[in-house]
Amino acid sequence: MTLSKTSAPHHVDFLILGAGWTSTFLLPVLGSHNITHAATTRAGSPTTIAFTFDPESTDPTSYKALPSATTILITFPIKGTGGTKRLVDLYTSTHPGSPPRFIQLGTSSVWNAPGISTRHTTIDPSHERGIAETELLSLGGCVLNLSGLWGGARSPHGWVSRVADSKEKLRGKGSLHLIHGEDVAAAVVAVHEHWEEAQGQRWLLTDMRSYDWWDLALAWGTEEYKGWVVQLLEERGTGVLPRSVEEKDRALDSSEFWKVFKIWPQKCLII
Repeated sequence: MTLSKTSAPHHVDFLILGAGWTSTFLLPVLGSHNITHAATTRAGSPTTIAFTFDPESTDPTSYKALPSATTILITFPIKGTGGTKRLVDLYTSTHPGSPPRFIQLGTSSVWNAPGISTRHTTIDPSHERGIAETELLSLGGCVLNLSGLWGGARSPHGWVSRVADSKEKLRGKGSLHLIHGEDVAAAVVAVHEHWEEAQGQRWLLTDMRSYDWWDLALAWGTEEYKGWVVQLLEERGTGVLPRSVEEKDRALDSSEFWKVFKIWPQKCLII
């Protein structure tokens, strides 16, 4: 579907608020499922509608330019209280009729306690994004809490040196949880097509694996990093990787999403 900066379709099945990295994976899937769609960017383009979200603004003008939609995906982060409700209220007030379904792409950092967390585990009540996500749930929306995003230009191979530039920093690195853009797209479409399972629910998305930063450093790091890993293993009294959940401190279990929606993650790291 081709849009101009000054026009938008009257109605679409799916509206993406904030067409960024995720959209490069999502748009082809929407097309293959024959789901009509439109998307926004801040500046607008020949294929997107100009829209900028201001959590403090009550001006409905920019919302009036958006098409009505069955499902609306919010890709940008919203923090704290009020912003999410304001977005929902401004959109619904400018688009009378059947209220749309709202999906928020959230973050898995709302779970930071040791041990294994599932979607039912209590989130950090002080997490600013978590507060906004909970607000959407109270309005009947759905939150997809995403783990580390990769795919396309985002390659985890270069992350080790960014997160741990010393042996001591590497010592403190435990688990890494990931989800590929293609699997995010499949999950979003599954929620759109099976809303009865998603409404008012918070779902956790990973590729069902809990990676070990030490393992990745040994596989992908420089000789210096490999030496650090060997030293850390010797200090621990063993030479086996990956470490257990207890040793890594934290793990995320997203299996319920894949079972309920009857799809499975297709992409994972091959170390």
